Amino acid sequence: MKKYDVIIIGAGPAGIITGVTAKKQQPEKSMLMFKEEEKGLVPCGIPYVFNKLDGVDKNVMGPKPFVDLGGEVITEKVAKINLENKSIVTESGQEFEWEKLVFATGSKVVNPTFIPGYDLNNVFYIKKSFNYIKQIFEELKSKKNIVVIGGGFIGAEVAEQLALNTDKNVTLIESEDFCFSKAFSKELSRIATETLSETDVNVKTTVRVEKVNGVDGNVSSILLSNGDEIQCDAVIMAIGYKPNTELAKNAGLELNKMGAIVVDNYERTKVKDVCAVGDCSQTVGFLTGRIDNVMLASTATAEARVLGHNLFGIKIRKSFSGTLAVFSTEINGVAMAAAGVNDSNAVEANIKYLSASFSDIDTHPTFEETSPLTVKLFASPCDGSILGGEVWGGKSAGEIINTISLAIQKGVTVFELVSFQIGSHPLLTGAPTKTILIKAAEGIISQIKR
Repeated sequence: MKKYDVIIIGAGPAGIITGVTAKKQQPEKSMLMFKEEEKGLVPCGIPYVFNKLDGVDKNVMGPKPFVDLGGEVITEKVAKINLENKSIVTESGQEFEWEKLVFATGSKVVNPTFIPGYDLNNVFYIKKSFNYIKQIFEELKSKKNIVVIGGGFIGAEVAEQLALNTDKNVTLIESEDFCFSKAFSKELSRIATETLSETDVNVKTTVRVEKVNGVDGNVSSILLSNGDEIQCDAVIMAIGYKPNTELAKNAGLELNKMGAIVVDNYERTKVKDVCAVGDCSQTVGFLTGRIDNVMLASTATAEARVLGHNLFGIKIRKSFSGTLAVFSTEINGVAMAAAGVNDSNAVEANIKYLSASFSDIDTHPTFEETSPLTVKLFASPCDGSILGGEVWGGKSAGEIINTISLAIQKGVTVFELVSFQIGSHPLLTGAPTKTILIKAAEGIISQIKR
């Protein structure tokens, strides 16, 4: 039985970055990574397989950087883990021992058993599997009428991409008033839904799917809660993901109420020398301190870098006390992004806030490629500390939200933003006389009683 200093189960973003970081810090340590398929996919790129990338081959991700550093990889599923004797057994019966074990098993799709007909032929899911997505990419080529259930990021992005194929009729079903409602404020959710509706996607909100109907075992239509029936030859379920923790549960690790592996601030479980990172591990809200359920590749890699540095003893302090979800997407050419508090989740968490927004353009002066841009900030009414933000318009929204995220994590106030020293250029940024972040901060300052 061969023994390794580190065994990592999973080769997604969390597993790869944990391995790469750990191997750089401890090159003399032997490390083994398990993956279930020969090829992996960039998770956030999966929707674009269905049009923009025209297949899976341009969206491949793998552990080559880990291998280049001397790590070993085996393509096989781990079947059993014995925490007492520090060993694992693969499906083929191979056994390995470890000094440190890392669960990076990711997440899996929610199986909607509550919708009759969920198991009919031509009901598909957006699984994080190269082989599965390659298969459904081919199968969907012959489908003309497609219904996507779920108006979150994956559902909306998949629907938009499928609708770009002129031979397809695509309908999106969302039970809430607007799409993206779990991540965006009501204002931005409305804007996002309207933007999606301007594409060739037929968007239906405030309605549920009651049943998927079939003929001879194949999808034929869906029945909605308002009584409408939509004929279709394929259904894509995009109603969410859950932690992939069956292996950890069977091994005896503690899971929280959301099914994620319980870990501390350094991704360590309650079992010595066993860690968990990424979608399979527990997250705690940055602002609320409550158990959260954030499953993002960006979050996973942030955790993985910390874990990789600290696998053999804490060397760097984890600088964030909780998970701050940072979301971004682009629909119909409009970039949209959010971080932290907004007027929807603040109510649920009983967080008091002030908000202000400012709109302008992302260059100065106006060029052919200039786009509109809006920033909305949310801040504490007491000390002005930035609690959240949203950005929409041009592509720079994706990086501006990262600046806002850092401001939230570091406790930057709107007063400090006023003296924010920036660089500007006519082709690259808005005018320095009206920087949208600073102008939004000034809007909040004007509301604070001093």
